[in-house]
This record gives sequence, C-alpha cells and structure tokens, in this order.
Amino acid sequence: MRVIWLIIDSVGIGALPDSKDFGDIGVNTLGNIVKSYKDIKIPNLLKLGIGNIDGVDFLEKENLPIGSYGRCSEISKGKDTTTGHWEMTGVLVETPFKTFENGFPKDIIDEFERRTKRKVVGNKPASGTAILDEYGEHQMKTGDVIVYTSADSVFQIAAHEEIIPLDELYKMCEIAREIMMGDNAVARVIARPYIGEGTGKFKRTSNRRDYSLSPFEDTVLDNIKESGLDVIAVGKIDDIFNGQGITEAVHTKDNMDGVDKTINYINKENKGLIFTNLVDFDSSFGHRRDIKGYKEALEEFDKRIPEIINSMKEDDVLIINADHGNDPSYKGTDHTREYIPVLVYGKNIKSNVNLGTRKSFSDIGATVSDILNVKLPKNGQSFKNDILK
Repeated sequence: MRVIWLIIDSVGIGALPDSKDFGDIGVNTLGNIVKSYKDIKIPNLLKLGIGNIDGVDFLEKENLPIGSYGRCSEISKGKDTTTGHWEMTGVLVETPFKTFENGFPKDIIDEFERRTKRKVVGNKPASGTAILDEYGEHQMKTGDVIVYTSADSVFQIAAHEEIIPLDELYKMCEIAREIMMGDNAVARVIARPYIGEGTGKFKRTSNRRDYSLSPFEDTVLDNIKESGLDVIAVGKIDDIFNGQGITEAVHTKDNMDGVDKTINYINKENKGLIFTNLVDFDSSFGHRRDIKGYKEALEEFDKRIPEIINSMKEDDVLIINADHGNDPSYKGTDHTREYIPVLVYGKNIKSNVNLGTRKSFSDIGATVSDILNVKLPKNGQSFKNDILK
C-alpha cells in the first residue's frame, strides 16, 4: 500500500474544549466560513464525509459518504504548524515553544546584526502584510531587514527580492536559526521575501522558506524511511521537519502547484508516503482574515479532489486532514485552537465509517504507520482496522 497524506493547512472545524485557555472563544474556521457564505460549493469534500463528522452541524450530511471520517483533538500545548505536524507524526509537544510577545531582546538583535552585517527594523509582533506597509519602503531604501514575530513561536525576516538576493536572505535565516536555539529556541525561522513598488503594492512571494527545529524524537517519517520506503515531502513539509525522515522533497508556489506536484508523484513509481501541505488556506487567507478568499480557496481545492482520486492506484490510501485552525472571522491574525477533520478514502477503505472524536492528532500517524506496516509511534492509536476492508 501507499499513502497520500494531504494537509489542508488550518482548516479547523470547531473549538476544542480547552480553546479558551489559548484565547479562542467560539472559533470555527470552516463553520464560520460557511456561516458567512452559505453558497459555498465543496461537493467532493461532502462526498468524502466532511459534513458527517461529529460536531459538524453547519454542512449538509451525505447519505452514503464514500470515505471514512472523523475529527481529532490536540494534546500538545500549542496551536501552531510545527506542533500540529509533529503531533500527527507521533511527537507530543508538552512544553510550548517560546514566543516573544514584545519582540526579541537587544542581545539577540545585536548578534543578528553583527553576523549578517545588516541593520534590523521592526522587531515586534505584526501581521506579515502590515509590517511590509510600515517598513517596506524603508527596507528598499536602506537595505535594512525587517524582523518580526507573531503569537506563534517564529522569527521572521522580510526583504525585497530586488534589494537583498534570496541566497543572502536564506543565509540570514540560517544565522538566525543558530542564534535562536537553547533558551531562545523558536519553532521556526521564516524567510519572507517580497516584491512590489511601494506601500500598498508589496506582495510576498512563493520563495518563502521555513527553518524549523528538528523533532526531538523519531517521528512516523523516520520509521517509514528506516523501513526502506519513500517519504516524499511536497510543500513546506520538508521545512517543518528540518529534513528529518524525508527521502525526497519539493517546494511549491501555491495550493494548486501543490496539488499538481502531488498528482505528479502519485503517477510515478514510488512506494511509501507522499506527504503534502497546502499552505495557502493558512498563510494567504486565515492570517489575513480573508473569509471570501478562504472560501474560494476551499472551492478551488475541492474541484481537484476527483483528479487526485482518479490518479490513485488500486491500493493507494488518501488521508486529508488539517493541522490547526485559523478562523478568518476571528479577531487578530493568529491560529485558532480547534478540532481538525480527518477524511480517508481508497478502494480498500470502507465507506461511511464514523471514526468519532480521536484523542490525539497522533492517531493519524499511527494509522499511516499501520497501513504501511512499519514501526508504530509511541503515541497514537491506529484506526486501520476500523477502515480497512
């Protein structure tokens, strides 16, 4: 068997019981999009059973879903990309990654400036688009770099591609990654290149790169790789795991490029896991609180699902799930603490099986391991026997 594991980044389906502890009240990424746009058209996700998941009372239920379906709670102490992906691959984050609510301390910025030979502007929590409007023109005129953070554990570096070459920006990120370790370790250092002629016209490009911490324990990906199978990473998966457990990787420009590259790998002769993250839901629409854009992105993805399914081989298994929420109708610009949907489809997968509410994202990784007959992670309960014909 082969698994195509597709992450629809940030498509949460309702607040977790502990969401208030994370500052999130009444959040529901998909639910509030549907509430705003009742005419949303996602027929293929409905066929897979997304409307039949426990607690999803805002979508039409399918009489006979073609897939198995359920939702997962999060155990880890976080609601960010790294925490979500690590938990789904069997590693629980029990101590939250460090955040910098008031920007980074002077000694960190001084060391970064010394080693990069570039001055820093910004150095505060900010929206990625707002910070460009505030400092983008200054950055272009001076060659300084924009450093900022968010409610997530991130050190982000923005620079205009025509002012600072990508190679130099990536090198600066490597330097920041070395600095942001130990007591100051952040989950990710992110390169945020942009283009444009001036305030209001700046646009971030697809040349983003994430420099993550390495998982502190073996993940499902390590176990699959050690078994001699392929672990093919599409999109930012390679960055999230810092390359650990990956056998082949390709970055993507946007969601549709991610789907294209996934289908390309499905049509090749590989074995093991194709692991894809579609980040636009999160980065382009969730953080920017763009409800209409998020809705349209979901519809665009939904139209591609038949193409993905028709590319699959006889014994392939498709798993679609999110990694956290990012309710575009909620205050602020941060991720939201939510249940995530899980949809499973394949010719060898039972239809209309309700997996209920799983205790942890790690149940998904345990199931992937079980399907591929590799070592199971220490965390997570496989639901393979519930879904396999």
